[in-house]
Amino acid sequence: MNPLNQLSLEEFRNFFFYYMDKSHQRDAVEALWKEMPVMLLEETAEWIQIYRTEPEEQQPDSVINDAGLALIKRWEGLRLEAYLCPSGVPTVGYGHTGEDVWIGLTITEQEAESLLRKDLWSSEDTVSSAVHVTLTDNEYAALVSFVFNCGAGAFKSSTLLRRINNYEDVGTVIQEEFPRWVNGGGQKLQGLVNRRNAEIKLALS
Repeated sequence: MNPLNQLSLEEFRNFFFYYMDKSHQRDAVEALWKEMPVMLLEETAEWIQIYRTEPEEQQPDSVINDAGLALIKRWEGLRLEAYLCPSGVPTVGYGHTGEDVWIGLTITEQEAESLLRKDLWSSEDTVSSAVHVTLTDNEYAALVSFVFNCGAGAFKSSTLLRRINNYEDVGTVIQEEFPRWVNGGGQKLQGLVNRRNAEIKLALS
């Protein structure tokens, strides 16, 4: 207790922290409610507005280098107006999908890059957590592009990752393994061949 025999802020917070909706706690809340000045119970009261407004979750910045980001932008392609992809999913920017995308949505190029960086977080996390050897910035960027395109599950179960973590030369492994990942729908796709070649070139530079 402070010298004025009042609860400290921490002690007051503890009432809410340990609240378990027990009968005596409900009675205490009712008593508090009856004692509170009317102005503190108004919908516009500052504490009510603060309590009801959850701050936006802070996310880490994307860490891929500029060369890797440029490569991904090139191969994903940019659409500033939302469209339906071949699977019928509303898509915008550099292949961004989700509840925040609807047909009729228009965004700027800057917003498209921001969405791409957020979409890359999971791919970056996959590479950072799955690879147990030191990578150059360009090797890391090439692997992030690969995971973003092929998926985290495929990467984690791949011979590519196994060889890298077996301390083989990363550049050599990428050069030999990336060309295996060029098929779609049961056939080789030239677009994937070109993307893998661009990723290999980046990794070796």
